[in-house]
Amino acid sequence: MNNKFANTNDLNQISGSIIACAINVHRQLGPGLLESAYEACLVYELSLQSLKVEQQKPLLVKYKTVELDCAYRLDLLVNNSVIVEIKAVEKLLPIHTAQLLSYLKLSNCPLGLLINFNSVLLKDGLKRIVNNFPEKK
Repeated sequence: MNNKFANTNDLNQISGSIIACAINVHRQLGPGLLESAYEACLVYELSLQSLKVEQQKPLLVKYKTVELDCAYRLDLLVNNSVIVEIKAVEKLLPIHTAQLLSYLKLSNCPLGLLINFNSVLLKDGLKRIVNNFPEKK
């Protein structure tokens, strides 16, 4: 994973674009579909915004002095700086937040968005999680 992340303003712009794209997808599809459908549509929307999107990116687990491939995958990594974890569940649980926080720590990524597309209003299924957010310049 790239150690050079966007600054605070860039991260806020990127996350704002991701949220706007997710809202567009949710408005078109509504709740009730599989995560894979929302993921594919969100990737399409993000690409229309000229954002760099990596889908199902492998995430190595760093344990002591070794890196292990334990089959973890980031749903989306946007502009090498924001992890997007997509859900289509009845409600977000603390374990979903813990999962994204673990991904942020393992990747040393500064920002993550947890998006539950199975919400009536997408804003009710959205959570922003910060990990070592960079200082404003």
